[in-house]
Amino acid sequence: MYKVRTYNKISVKGLDRFSRQAYEVGSDIAHPDAFLLRSQKLQGIEVPASLLAVARAGAGVNNVPVTEYGKRGIVVFNTPGANANAVKELVMAGMLLSARGVVDGMNFVQSLGDLKDPAEMSARLEKEKSRFAGTEIRGKTLGIVGLGAIGSMVADMALAMGMQVIGFDPVLSIDAAWRLSNEVGRMENLQSLLARSDYVSLHVPALDATRHMINDDTLAVIKTGAVLLNFARDAIVDPAAILRSLAGGRLGRYVCDFPEPALLGHPQIIAMPHIGASTEESEENCAVMAANQLIDYLENGNIVNSVNFPRIGMERSPGTSRITFANENVSGVLGDVLSILADNQVNVVDMMNKSRGELAFNIVDVERTPSDQVIDAIQAVAHVIRVRVI
Repeated sequence: MYKVRTYNKISVKGLDRFSRQAYEVGSDIAHPDAFLLRSQKLQGIEVPASLLAVARAGAGVNNVPVTEYGKRGIVVFNTPGANANAVKELVMAGMLLSARGVVDGMNFVQSLGDLKDPAEMSARLEKEKSRFAGTEIRGKTLGIVGLGAIGSMVADMALAMGMQVIGFDPVLSIDAAWRLSNEVGRMENLQSLLARSDYVSLHVPALDATRHMINDDTLAVIKTGAVLLNFARDAIVDPAAILRSLAGGRLGRYVCDFPEPALLGHPQIIAMPHIGASTEESEENCAVMAANQLIDYLENGNIVNSVNFPRIGMERSPGTSRITFANENVSGVLGDVLSILADNQVNVVDMMNKSRGELAFNIVDVERTPSDQVIDAIQAVAHVIRVRVI
C-alpha cells in the first residue's frame, strides 16, 4: 500500500482519486511515499528516506527545495494550467477595473451614506459620474509576456473581446505554439511589446532570468499611459520602479495580485490579495491533477509535469516487471545497468531513457521480477541515485 502525506487543505475531489484499497492518505502519515501539498514550505522539514515524490497543487514550487530533492531522486511535480482559467478571468477583471474607474466609483458611492433622500443621491451621482468615466478595451492592444497555458488563454479571451493581441515569449514550447491563436502577433523582444501595448499582462515564472524583468529600463520604453497587470509573481516586477514610472507619468496604472506596503493607498494602483488561483474550481483542478500525477508515478514510474526530472512515460508491457532508476546525467550509466541485467539473465522487453539538465530517468520493463541482489547491484552503479521495482 502506498502512503501519501498531505499538507494544507487539499480538495476532496483530489483526495478521492486515491483508492482506499491501494493508498493510505492523511496529514500524519509516517514513512510516506509521497507528499501532496499546496503552500506548505518544505525547506527545513526532514526528508523521510521513504519519500519518492512530491506534488504541489499549483504552478509555483518556490516552497519546495527542488534541487535538493532531485539529488535524492525525489520527483517534484506541479500542476501547470490547472488554475489557468481562474487567473485568466481575474486578468480580465483587472483590465476592466483599470479601464472604467469602477473601484473609485464604488468608493464614492459608499461615501454618500449621509444622504437620506434618493432624489438627492441620484442628482449627486449624475453630477459626479463624469469623474469615473473610463475607456472601452475593445480595439486596444494587449501585450502578453509569456504565452504558456495562462498566457494563451488570456490571448483568446482578449481576442473575443475585440482587442488586438501581441505576445513575447523567448522560450515558447511546441505545445504552447499549437495552443496559440494565429491572430496573436509575435514580437521579437520585450521592449517592442511594451512600446506598442495599451495593456501588458505578465505570465512568466519567477526565475533568476525573470527577476525584476520589469524595471526602470523596461518601463522607460512602455507606451505612455499603459496599464501593467501582474498576476504571475511579485519577483518579476521591481515595485520601486513601478512607483517611479507612475510618478513620472509614463505608466498609467498598475494592477497586481501581490500587494506590498509601498504600493498601498496609491490612486493608480489596484492591488488584490493574491487570489488569482483561489477559486473552488481551480483548487479542485490542481488537486486532481496533482493526485493523478502521483498515482501514475507511484504505480507506473511515468513522469508528467515534473520540475526536476524529464517527462517520460511508457505503456506497461503485459506480464512484465518494471524497473525505474534515476541517475546523474553522465554517459555510461544505462550501459552498466543493462550489463548487470544481461549478466543475470534478466531479459529486457522494452525501455526508455530521458534526461533533463543534470538528471536522467529510465524505465525498463523486464520479463521477470529481478532479485534483490540484481537491484542492489544496479543501486551500486556509479551515478545511480535511486532504483525502484514496480
